[in-house]
Amino acid sequence: MHTENVKIVEVNEENWYACCELTVSEEQQGFVEPNAVSIAQSKFEPSLQPYAIYAGDTVAGFLMFNTVKEELDAYWIYRIMVDAKHQGKGIAKAATRLALAEMNRTLQAEKVVVGYHPDNLAAHKLYASLGFVDQGNRFGKEMAVVKTMTSS
Repeated sequence: MHTENVKIVEVNEENWYACCELTVSEEQQGFVEPNAVSIAQSKFEPSLQPYAIYAGDTVAGFLMFNTVKEELDAYWIYRIMVDAKHQGKGIAKAATRLALAEMNRTLQAEKVVVGYHPDNLAAHKLYASLGFVDQGNRFGKEMAVVKTMTSS
């Protein structure tokens, strides 16, 4: 699959249920909240912006970021996941790039943080490849990596 077919679309009445049906691989189950929980959270915390990740015309993943600065004086990517049957195709990397571009465009984000469990090696590899740096920040059981954005 070519990553130019990846797009992110705000969660809406047409794609929310497909997002809820997505699951990660068994070894990643403990690392990500169910998408239904994230979508519900976004309804009670309006600063959270949920997106469906499309690969072509198929909902293949989910991501959510906040629209207000939080810890580390940064915007946070709260969730990103790709369904188990779509993993290993570059979708998460392409979607994260799209989310960063959207955060830069709409929020003028200068710094973006993402937290993940230190045992989640796939997340570590993904975020390192996108320029996120481990500055030693820890929040509970999660490490938080930071990306300083450049103007584009």
